[in-house]
Amino acid sequence: MSRTLVHRRTLVHRVVLPRNPGPRPPLLVLAHGLAGDEEQLLPLAARVDPRFLVVSVRAPRNANRVGFAWYRVRWRMASPRRELAQVVESRDLLARFLEELVTATEADPARVFLLGFSQGAVLSVAVALARPGLVRGVVAHSGRLLPEVTPTAAPPGLERLEVLVLHGAADEMVHVPRGREAAEILRRLLGPRVTYREWPDLGHAILDESAAEAASWLAARLGP
Repeated sequence: MSRTLVHRRTLVHRVVLPRNPGPRPPLLVLAHGLAGDEEQLLPLAARVDPRFLVVSVRAPRNANRVGFAWYRVRWRMASPRRELAQVVESRDLLARFLEELVTATEADPARVFLLGFSQGAVLSVAVALARPGLVRGVVAHSGRLLPEVTPTAAPPGLERLEVLVLHGAADEMVHVPRGREAAEILRRLLGPRVTYREWPDLGHAILDESAAEAASWLAARLGP
């Protein structure tokens, strides 16, 4: 497995080449959570289907103390408040980055997947809903939906989009009702193409069971 640190015009990322290479490989982009970086989700590359070209991307902003963030959260307020302008900016930046990756790597544009954790899950779903046809499927782990960037009706072009929502009932950061709510709203938009899985003892983390669920779901969408 080859890992190369690449500094592109838009976002810093790590590239993991397919273990089973072929022409026009499927592309999996990993989006980390608040205070993470491009290393946080990189171990998942060894667990997914070997045909995937995996790219783990770094969010564009410094977090408050350590790591990076997709958008700022004001924690000192009575209710934590997100910087909406940064959400939109990061969403559009990630979408543009996906387009660049498909062109630069000659990946299959019909098999582009996102796997996001926490803030990365928020951004992954936002990109998929805002750019019909750009993303084939999303794994949203320990995340939520933001109403400001979630359409009330599915825009044309989402007929193939599928989403797997994963959450822990013991999540202390993004409480499990947020995950359940996300799955319900997505089902209104996408119908049965949304799957929800929950683990009773899982906190705000990715464990072997949820990683295996994500890998299995992704492999099923590639076919034999």
